[in-house]
Amino acid sequence: MMKLIIFSFLLLLFVPIFSTTTSAQSPAAAPKPQAKPAPATPAPAPAKPLVPSLPQSPLSDSSSNQDIIRILRKAKSFNTLIRLLKTTQIINQVNAQLVTTKSGGGLTILAPDDGAFSQLKAGYFNSLGDRQQKALIQFHVLPVYVSSSNFDSLSNPVMTLASDSPNGYQINVTAYGNSVNISTGVVNATLTGIVYTDKTLAIYHVDKVLIPLDFSKPRPPAPAPTLAKAPKADKDNSSADDDDQGELNKATSAANSINLISIRGTMLVSLGVALVAAVTFSI
Repeated sequence: MMKLIIFSFLLLLFVPIFSTTTSAQSPAAAPKPQAKPAPATPAPAPAKPLVPSLPQSPLSDSSSNQDIIRILRKAKSFNTLIRLLKTTQIINQVNAQLVTTKSGGGLTILAPDDGAFSQLKAGYFNSLGDRQQKALIQFHVLPVYVSSSNFDSLSNPVMTLASDSPNGYQINVTAYGNSVNISTGVVNATLTGIVYTDKTLAIYHVDKVLIPLDFSKPRPPAPAPTLAKAPKADKDNSSADDDDQGELNKATSAANSINLISIRGTMLVSLGVALVAAVTFSI
């Protein structure tokens, strides 16, 4: 019994010491500091559009299937342009080019509304020849896709669909602030809004009809009509004609001489008769 009491006492004495020693020898592992996450790079801000959207614009309307006539009808106020696209058959060329450039490139149409066409002189379009009428409509189409925020990246002069040479039917584009101006050398116009845009086709409203500089160049004067030269006579024929003319002149001179002699004879006879009458009267 005594031994059990002594063992219990010793056990109570050594347990706290053993626990303290064990805790000192095996400290709990300190938590590792967490690495700070790298600051996220802000996403680039989308480019600011240089041309505002129109309220009625069917922007990226997939149901239109890039039907230019349908888009213009839905946007309204483009009836004159629709009619001219059809009568000049430029709509066929534009649609064909749009199909071939879907893999890259695209088209941009600068669309004057009915009010812009009404600013032209009455009968102006009809006064143009067929070729100029087509060129005028082609002049409003760029053979590349230009988004509303990329007009400031264009290099002047900008080619149009009517540009058949490096010096013909070009425009100058000036983009600053929230405005895009178009200059043809004859007309200064402004893009006032987006009619339609997707990845390959963009249509913008322009407030004036773009008249090419080539239309105002003076036309060269028409060449003067050349007079037909009379054929030269043959030397032999000329000599024969001269001989005939000489004989005619001789015959005329002879006839004149005979007439003169006849007149003189008549006068002498008359004078003789008068003298005889005078002598007879005196006797």
